[in-house]
Amino acid sequence: MSGTVTETGVTAAPGRAGAAVRQVGAGLGEAVLAAVVAVVVAGVGLFAFSMVQWPAFNSSNVTRALTTVGQVGAAVLIVAAIWLLRVRKWPWVANVLSWAGISTFVTVTLGMPLAATKLYLFGVSVDQEFRTEYLTRLTDSAALRDMTYVDLPPFYPAGWFWAGGRVANVLGMDGWEAFKPYAIGSLAVAAVLSLVLWSKLIRSDWAVAVTAATTAVTITWAAPEAYSAVIVMLLAPALVLAWGALHRPVAAGAERTAGGWGAVVGTGLFLGLAATFYTLHFLLAAFAVALMGVTAAWVAVRAQRALNNPRGANTVAGATSPAWKAAIPPLARLLAIAVIAGLIAAIVWLPYLWQTLTTKLPSSGTALHYLPESGAELPLPMVEFTLQGGLCLIGTIWLVLRAGSSRRAQALGIGVVAVYLWTLLSMLATAAGTTLLSFRLDAPLKVLLAAAGAFGFVEGARALYQAFNEPALLKPVAATLAVLGALAFAQDIPHVLTPEINTAYTDTDGDGVRADKRHPSAVAHYREVDAALLAQTGRPRDQSVVLTADTSFLAFYPYFGFQALTSHYANPLADFAGRAALIKEWSALKSSDALLSALSKSPWRAPDAFLFRRSGDTYTLRLARDVYPNDPNVERYQVAFPKTLFSDPAFTTTDIGPFTLVTVQR
Repeated sequence: MSGTVTETGVTAAPGRAGAAVRQVGAGLGEAVLAAVVAVVVAGVGLFAFSMVQWPAFNSSNVTRALTTVGQVGAAVLIVAAIWLLRVRKWPWVANVLSWAGISTFVTVTLGMPLAATKLYLFGVSVDQEFRTEYLTRLTDSAALRDMTYVDLPPFYPAGWFWAGGRVANVLGMDGWEAFKPYAIGSLAVAAVLSLVLWSKLIRSDWAVAVTAATTAVTITWAAPEAYSAVIVMLLAPALVLAWGALHRPVAAGAERTAGGWGAVVGTGLFLGLAATFYTLHFLLAAFAVALMGVTAAWVAVRAQRALNNPRGANTVAGATSPAWKAAIPPLARLLAIAVIAGLIAAIVWLPYLWQTLTTKLPSSGTALHYLPESGAELPLPMVEFTLQGGLCLIGTIWLVLRAGSSRRAQALGIGVVAVYLWTLLSMLATAAGTTLLSFRLDAPLKVLLAAAGAFGFVEGARALYQAFNEPALLKPVAATLAVLGALAFAQDIPHVLTPEINTAYTDTDGDGVRADKRHPSAVAHYREVDAALLAQTGRPRDQSVVLTADTSFLAFYPYFGFQALTSHYANPLADFAGRAALIKEWSALKSSDALLSALSKSPWRAPDAFLFRRSGDTYTLRLARDVYPNDPNVERYQVAFPKTLFSDPAFTTTDIGPFTLVTVQR
């Protein structure tokens, strides 16, 4: 028994700090072991896949078939782990099997369909372009630097990309090439960390089952955005942990204690990690935890008022305490969570926040200017006629039925409410000319409902078992239905991800190769462009600024750009609109001397090189402007520079494939 017995016979709680350290330390130790298993499984699996010349996913069903076989193998490991945990045999073997099973599922489900390409889901297209650019930047250097703009701190959280850059650097890989194995490996690690956290909160066999369900849903709907999927996987158990930290009711006659400080630390660590990885999901999680804090304070005040009710027999210690004081403990714990999260978040956010406060740089950004159709409607996955819809429906029913009796249901329910409140606020924000990007909360909602659905299925099967007088065959029937449903859902994941997988095969990679063996795009000329740039500037890549509309070049090579792909991915401190206007002004100049003079007077570091496309007597850039609230929210337009602008000897012009590279000698 923890604690010591006093002379009065009352068991005293152990010191708060010591108990919190022991709880967090034990959890972190197990998490490290689980992460090591996941890294080994993912590393061995991806290496094995790469040793075979597989056919492309978009032209053959071979890798799809092998993915299904691998998923069945992962299911066998998971079922074996659950059985061992239920019969209470070899607990450490069961733990290792569960970690290996979950990480194998992630590795096979994503790694096998992508085995014949070096690119990750969505290749290097659209959003994946700037993500690859960010990883390339932080592979080149560990310094916190903006993905595109020189001399600016990063606006997008660097946590996931920084860690990936260090992994790529250690392995001697280019950032674009490390993206796929790092993304899959980080998802495998996040899945087993979620399992470890669940196992600290609920029965171990239930923890494995609910983790398997939430991992499958996360891979299906969040895997293309790997750095957000890491947070999505951890969200459900983190919310249960947070509710345990904030809502700690004391039974009548019991001594009120501060308890829950281990959960406070754990929740703060999760929110801090989320803040360094993905801003939107951090804000959602923080919003949900804040709702929990307010709810816990309100419940505590109501409970104290009930104790203070003169109509009752008031014999409970503290029964005459002012009701409002009952709100102090949960709010104090909420504040502690915020402080811990804030200290961790400052690691990546402080440079950006400091510059916004200490400089007069124009702050402009349109990151919130996007409203697809899915962002204009409430997501209701529980009414979809699919396997996932059925699981979410079971979860919704369970959340309602168990809201008053289950702390798990209360925590997950508050998370679901937070998603819907955020969605409504996002819709309301459209009246103010912006959004809160609620369409990206589809995956967190489905994962929360899937977790609830897993609990609902298990508890529902147990209730039927008892209601039918415990027939011997009901348990194996329920287990069989669960396994069949899981396999049916799992093998459909590659179907759901087919567009993203196909793009990984049709995009040209940094080696100038299309994995489907068809003719590569203009990206195949990037290597020659890079060689010419290095030779003509005589500087390392990260000391040159390149103005180009082919911004995927920056995803493969760590040059800085003068202008980002679109304003939505641009650092607000960079003044995207101002730079676009300046580029337009340069194109309208009449002579090389005028252009050189304008470049020397640029308010930002001027380009050291231009990478154009050729069109008759002009060199062209196809740029983008924000046209929100239209959908699509981006309009493309062309800027043409007369070739005569670069006739001065200060400019060196080189034609490379469809490109013209112009370097500037100053």
